[in-house]
Amino acid sequence: MAVAKVTELCAASTKSFEDAIDKGIKRANETLENVEGAWVQEMKVTCKDGKVDEYRVNLKLTFVLR
Repeated sequence: MAVAKVTELCAASTKSFEDAIDKGIKRANETLENVEGAWVQEMKVTCKDGKVDEYRVNLKLTFVLR
């Protein structure tokens, strides 16, 4: 039987939500081993001069403990 842990993180991108998710998962993999999945809990943007300035996501990542 495997035991998994869930951790939460925030990631941002000036390109897109997808890029923010990719950056968050990539960064988590630098620190955590066995990342198996991610749940996008929240998506939001910041605006500047009437345009989207930054895309932000809150992720919950699941990784298996060994």
